[in-house]
Amino acid sequence: MARVNENFLKLPGSYLFSTVGKKVREYQEANPDKKVIRLGIGDVTLPLPPAVISALHTATDEMAAKESFRGYAPDLGYEFLRSAIVENDFRCRGVDISIDEVFISDGAKSDSANIQEIFAENSKIAVCDPVYPVYVDSNVMAGRTGTYHAESGRWSNVIYMPCTDENDFVPGFPEQVPDIIYLCFPNNPTGAALTKDQLQKWVDYANQKNAVIIFDAAYEAYISQEDVPHSIYECDGAKTCAIELRSFSKNAGFTGTRLAYTVIPKELVLDGISLNGLWIRRHGTKFNGAPYIIQRAGEAVYSEEGKKQILEMVGYYRKNAKVIYEGLKAAGYTISGGVNSPYIWLKTPGGMGSWEFFDYLLERANVVGTPGAGFGPSGEGYFRLTAFGSYENTVEAIERIRRMGN
Repeated sequence: MARVNENFLKLPGSYLFSTVGKKVREYQEANPDKKVIRLGIGDVTLPLPPAVISALHTATDEMAAKESFRGYAPDLGYEFLRSAIVENDFRCRGVDISIDEVFISDGAKSDSANIQEIFAENSKIAVCDPVYPVYVDSNVMAGRTGTYHAESGRWSNVIYMPCTDENDFVPGFPEQVPDIIYLCFPNNPTGAALTKDQLQKWVDYANQKNAVIIFDAAYEAYISQEDVPHSIYECDGAKTCAIELRSFSKNAGFTGTRLAYTVIPKELVLDGISLNGLWIRRHGTKFNGAPYIIQRAGEAVYSEEGKKQILEMVGYYRKNAKVIYEGLKAAGYTISGGVNSPYIWLKTPGGMGSWEFFDYLLERANVVGTPGAGFGPSGEGYFRLTAFGSYENTVEAIERIRRMGN
């Protein structure tokens, strides 16, 4: 008799952003005259850069001609894109990454969920708290997290590393030794960043404990401070303990076109087995490659025109982050993030719960954010706003919040 994977039944409620979307739809249906401004989900709003659009058109025309038509993409991605990544994201920063250590995919979310498949079922994971939900949920589905305790909001077999205002939202080494450590910096949702010295300590720790770091660098384009590394491989010894996830979504606006990559160095070996080789096998079995058209668009991101246009796009969202940060600070809110990140993390006023403040903000200001509690127990009492809206809507949203009072 066929049976379901009962690990899926352990997942509490629905996915965070599905719940947010449902609540907003219900509010809009009941209040069709209200203009709701969304600063919740981290989806970009600017159109794709002209260099990317041009590459899409050219590649589309190629697909219309027999001589230049492309079918299945190579398992690991086209060499033209992987070469551009190696040169522009790593070697220009003094990091020696080779082409066969880069794996093209359709999204960092997919990779962050799938990467756990190459590790043993009894691996113990450690996550920052609050945390991007996919890291934990994908391990729940794999049967790795134990029992969920609703009162605490924690899983029995997950090591939580609290990130609060007391430690500047930077995790400390856990008492229990993990096998896999998920780190996202610049961080989603808190907007915190690690200096190179801080990240080096994590690399040293992982090598000492024979642990693997899954390093999510999806927001590296927003780094503005010189002592914050753009890649974990800028740290000595990282190639023997770290996997890095990268995305084209937040730097180049590919949320709707889907493109990302994962780096697994060949030096990363567990029990004499190369994780690079395992991911090659997994990738070839379960993935047919990102479309040729989209990979050509990704290549255009690294052209001279593309680089300039990407800087302008990131600058636009950084300006929004500054508006949110300075506006809320002037209004008396306790805030962090927004400097090396497109996310602003604020403390809910008056001791409100995260979901209580969500409803309050939606009803009083018609502004949507994301409750911190949705990211984990330590997120309770906090709230996330994103800088990915339009500038005009961002200014209006902050003015509404300021008028609402604190």
